[in-house]
Amino acid sequence: MLKNIKISTRLAGTLALLLATMVATVAIALLQMGSMRADTQTITDNWLPSVELVNQMNTQSSDFRAEEFHHVVATDAQSMDRIEKSMASSLAAFDKEHKGYVALISSDEEQRLHDAFQSEWKKYLEVHDRMLALSRANENEKARALLEGESQTAFDNASAGLVKLVQLNSQGAHDAATSAEQSYLHARNTLAVALVVAVAVAVAAGMWLMRSITAPLNQALAVAERVAQGDLTSSIAIHSSDEIGQVLQALQRMQDSLVKVVSTVRMGSESVSTASVQISEGNHDLSARTESQASALEQTAASMEELSSTVRQNADNAAQANQLAQSASSVAVEGGQVVSQVVDTMRGINESSRKIADIINVIDGIAFQTNILALNAAVEAARAGEQGRGFAVVAGEVRNLAQRSAQAAKEIKQLINDSVDRVEIGNALVDKAGATMHQLVDSVRRVTDIMGEISAASKEQSDGVSQIGEAVTQMDQVTQQNAALVEEMSAAASSLKTQASDLVQTVSVFRISGHTQQATPRTYSPPAAPPARTVAAKPVTPPAPGTAPRKAAPQAASRPAKPAPARTEVAIAGGSDDWESF
Repeated sequence: MLKNIKISTRLAGTLALLLATMVATVAIALLQMGSMRADTQTITDNWLPSVELVNQMNTQSSDFRAEEFHHVVATDAQSMDRIEKSMASSLAAFDKEHKGYVALISSDEEQRLHDAFQSEWKKYLEVHDRMLALSRANENEKARALLEGESQTAFDNASAGLVKLVQLNSQGAHDAATSAEQSYLHARNTLAVALVVAVAVAVAAGMWLMRSITAPLNQALAVAERVAQGDLTSSIAIHSSDEIGQVLQALQRMQDSLVKVVSTVRMGSESVSTASVQISEGNHDLSARTESQASALEQTAASMEELSSTVRQNADNAAQANQLAQSASSVAVEGGQVVSQVVDTMRGINESSRKIADIINVIDGIAFQTNILALNAAVEAARAGEQGRGFAVVAGEVRNLAQRSAQAAKEIKQLINDSVDRVEIGNALVDKAGATMHQLVDSVRRVTDIMGEISAASKEQSDGVSQIGEAVTQMDQVTQQNAALVEEMSAAASSLKTQASDLVQTVSVFRISGHTQQATPRTYSPPAAPPARTVAAKPVTPPAPGTAPRKAAPQAASRPAKPAPARTEVAIAGGSDDWESF
C-alpha cells in the first residue's frame, strides 16, 4: 500500500512529521521560557525597583534627620533658613521616591507594612514640626529634649518600617529567582526529552523514506545500464505506481520504442546507402547542366551591360535637354516680366498725357476769360475817354497775349491728343505683346514639363535596366553557387554512403529478442526514366537598325543531355534530365 504513495507525498508527510515535532518542541520551550520571563520580569520590574526606592527613602530620611540636629544647634536665622531649605529638598525627594514605590506595591502584606510605616512617618513629621518651632524660638533645650526623645522614637519606628519593606521585597526577589531557576531546570529536562523524541522520529522517518526510494531507483538504474550496453531483451518488473514506478514504465516504453527504432534503422540504413549512389549520379548530371546555364547567364549579363550603357547615355541626354528647356523657360519668364513692366510704363505715360491735356484745357479757359476781361477793360477805357486811353492800350496788349495763349494752348492740345492716341495704340500693341509673351512662357513651361517627364522616364528606364543587370549578375552568382553546392552534394552523397555503412555496424550492437540476425534492407523499384531530350541555349536577337551597336551574345552550343543511367536500386524522382522538375 505504501509503495503506491507518491514520493512527493512521502517527502511532504515526512517533512510535516518533522515540522510537527519541531513545532511541539519549540512550543514547549516557549511555554517554559514564558514562565521564566514572568519570574525575571517580576524581579526587574517590581522587587528590585522596590528595594532600590525604599533604600533611597531611607537615605533621604536619614539626611532629613541629620538636618534636624543641625537646626537645633544653629543659633542664627540665616543658618536656620539654609538648613530648612535643605530639609525641604530632602523631604521633596523622599516624597517623590515614596510615590514611585507606592505604585509598585503588589501584595496585601506589603500594603499592610506600608500603611504601618506611613502612620509612623506622619507621627514623626508632627513631632518634627513642634521641634522646628521650638528651635526657631531659640528654645534649644526643649527642642533637643524633644529631638532626642519623642522624635527619636518616632523616627526609629519609621526606619524600622522601611527596613521591613526592604526585607519583604528582598525576600520576594529571592523567591522569584528560585522560581525562575526551577522553570529553567524543568524547561531543560523537557527540551532534552523532546529533542530525543524528535531525533528518533526523524531517524525512523528518514530510514523508511530512504529505503522506499533507493530500492526502486537501483532497479531503474540497472535497467538503464542494460539499455546503455545495448541489451534490449530484458524485461522490467514494476511493483509500484509512484514516480519511480512511472519512471520504470517510461523505461519499458523507451525500450520498446528503441526496439522498433533499431529494427527500422537496420532496414533503412542499407536503403540509404543504395540511394546515396543514385543521388551522386544525379548530382553529376545536375552539375553539367548548371555549368551550361552559368555560361548562358554570363553572356546575358554582358548584353545587359551594353543595354544599360545605352539607356544611361539616353538618360544623360534627356537630362541635358531638360536643363536647356528650364533655362529657356527662365529667359521667357524674365521677358514676360520686362513686357509687363513696359505695359505698366505705357499706362503711366498715357495717364500723364491725359493730365497734361486737362492742364491745357485749364490754360485755354484762363486765356478765354482773360480775353473777355480785356474786352471789358477796353470798353471801360473807351467810356473813360482820354483818361482811359493808356489803360485801353494795355487792355489791347493783354487781349493779344490772351489770343496768342489760346492759340498756343489749342496747338499744344492738338499735339497732346495726337500723343495720347499714339500712346493708346502703343499700349494696345504692348498688351498684345504681353499676352504673346505669356503664351510663349506657358508653351516653354509645358515643353519644360514634358522634358522633365522624359528625363525622369529615362532615369527610371536606366535604373530598371541596371536592376535587371544586377539581377542577371546575381542569378549568375547563384548559379555558380548552385554548381558548387551540387559538387558538395556529390561529396556529401559519398560521405552518406560511408556513414550508412557505419550506421549498420553501429546498430548491430543492440540485441533484440527474436532479431539476432542483421535485417535485410528494403529494395526500391525505380520508376521508368523519361526519354532524354536536348537542351539548347536560346540565341540572342540581333540589335535593331539605328540602335547603339553592341556585341551579340553567341549562341550556346547545343549539347544533348546525358541519358539517364541504369538504376538497379533507387531512381531520383522526376527524372535526371528534366530541369524544370528539378
